[in-house]
Amino acid sequence: MENNNQENETNKTNEAKFKTVSNPGTYKAVYEIDDKPKKKTHFGRTILLPFFSGVVGCAVVIGTCFTVPSIRNSLLGNDSTSSNTSSSSQVTGLVDQVSLSNYSDTAVYAANKILPSIVGIKIEYNVTSMFSIFGGNQTSTATATGSGIIISEDGYILTNNHVVSSSESESYYQVSQATKVTVTLFDDDTEYEAKIVGTDEETDLAVIKIDKTGLTKAEFADSDSIKVGEFAMAVGSPLGLQSSVTCGIVSAVNREVTDTDGKTYTLIQTDAAINAGNSGGALVNSEGKVIGVNTLKLTGEDVEGMGFAIPINSTTDISSQLIEFSKVRRPYIGITGMDLDSETAKKNNLVEGIYVKDVETFSAAEKAGIKIGDVIIKADGKDIKTMDELTEIKNSHSIGDEMKITVNRDGEEKELTLTLGEQP
Repeated sequence: MENNNQENETNKTNEAKFKTVSNPGTYKAVYEIDDKPKKKTHFGRTILLPFFSGVVGCAVVIGTCFTVPSIRNSLLGNDSTSSNTSSSSQVTGLVDQVSLSNYSDTAVYAANKILPSIVGIKIEYNVTSMFSIFGGNQTSTATATGSGIIISEDGYILTNNHVVSSSESESYYQVSQATKVTVTLFDDDTEYEAKIVGTDEETDLAVIKIDKTGLTKAEFADSDSIKVGEFAMAVGSPLGLQSSVTCGIVSAVNREVTDTDGKTYTLIQTDAAINAGNSGGALVNSEGKVIGVNTLKLTGEDVEGMGFAIPINSTTDISSQLIEFSKVRRPYIGITGMDLDSETAKKNNLVEGIYVKDVETFSAAEKAGIKIGDVIIKADGKDIKTMDELTEIKNSHSIGDEMKITVNRDGEEKELTLTLGEQP
């Protein structure tokens, strides 16, 4: 029996042997012809084949696990996703990271937080036509709408001066001061009559009051810390549609804007829609905290999404003074001046600066010796050329402070010291 087996083994000269050869990502079988007769063994079948099969199986399982995202995330967690999201913090910019994933929830939260603190304002006033077709002057009643921000639980409301104080005179008509001011609260159709506590034309701010307690006071943010690109919501009563909100971003900060009356303001710019009736309402951040008072917008065929708000930090002292004094107490010099540019100065044999056109009687300027025809060239030792520069330095002082003024009079410079009075 044993000899027969050996003979069989010897006669098998072209025995085929199976091998598995792996290339990256592929598996294939090849056959090798062994011309040398060998003693038959089971080593390849019993040891090598199971071993290589196990290696191949492990590779397939591991590849599958890391190819399917859900399995990979289960094994490794979401670290890779978080890494991709936070990588935006490595990009140089004004903020570290921006996420829009919860934009809708942010707007809903902000609206719910601020709406109870925003009121609608209706103003009635008289308009007198100077030349009526019926002969003589004719007076009619007109109305306008605006918005306001509740700043105390007992009824004080912050708004724009131009909302409640719109008196003006032209050749053909005259608009009176408001004859009646009414306020409508959020989710309340009752009209509450309001009184004007104080107004300030220079900052375009005013405070009114209604006789009601338990109101929801608005919460203020730090408007000095806002960033370009952050969420912004404008809230108010555009066109009388109370409790309307529009969303956008902070487009710019510290933007200097000059209105139609020539007054220059430093404002927050936003692309949140601001329309007639939004004036006096709030511009809020993602937390529903007030960052500004909506005050004006740019209009024109080529203009879209350019609204502006007074930074809320600049309103707190103003509103406190309006409540306490019914006006803002400011230091006062007592001159009327005009800016002299180089061309005008040269034509009139003067120097650049502020030409003094008038000096008020008993004013700080008169007491200090400033005269009509003087050209103010310095204030507190700083070179100045415009009334705005003089006003900025003056407003850095308090009533009663001394201020150094240098004038050019008949080609000679004189330094004068004045004691600032109070603006009437």
